Amino acid sequence: MDNFVTINLKQEEIILKISEQATQEEIIKCMEEKIPQLSKMYKKEQIPISVTGKVLKEKEMEEVKNLIKKDINVEVKFDTPKEMGLSEIKKVYERDTETSETKYYRGSLRCGQKVEFEGSIVIMGDVNGGAEVIAGENIIVIGTLRGLAHAGAKGNKKAIISASAIDTPQIRIANLVKEVEKDRYQAKKLIYTYVKENEIIIE
Repeated sequence: MDNFVTINLKQEEIILKISEQATQEEIIKCMEEKIPQLSKMYKKEQIPISVTGKVLKEKEMEEVKNLIKKDINVEVKFDTPKEMGLSEIKKVYERDTETSETKYYRGSLRCGQKVEFEGSIVIMGDVNGGAEVIAGENIIVIGTLRGLAHAGAKGNKKAIISASAIDTPQIRIANLVKEVEKDRYQAKKLIYTYVKENEIIIE
């Protein structure tokens, strides 16, 4: 079996490093084989376990944590970004976004409101000026995008932004920023933005 999970013992914690290329199924299978080895390290000491490497979604982290705690009563920590704001981006990775967990927000976002999610976000209304939408994957606005939209916020350049109309100064995908010409995309029925050759394209 491929070594999708490696174990490193440090003085104050045990490090479980997950391969960036591993699927969740591969991670769980590998961990099921590693747990007996891990259990032998826990006789009296309760050194915390730190899981690092691949960025996991909330459900994936919970599955890994439950698998460990089923046999070992120990604190499990994840070296994973919990905030997806612009200053909290810690990892650059790419992942297919054709299928992803999606959060739906009913209604328009007003100035000062902010919606964040690790997967894709669908706003069923407008995103007004001063509002923010930050997604780990795609952003779909069934209305006019006037506020900040940042798709692929952890560095995923396969993410897209789509809206019925765009009237915002700039849009962001991963670490790329695109200035938007004023009034150019207000009359269109559907705007589609994506990254091609390290540049944001608006169609």
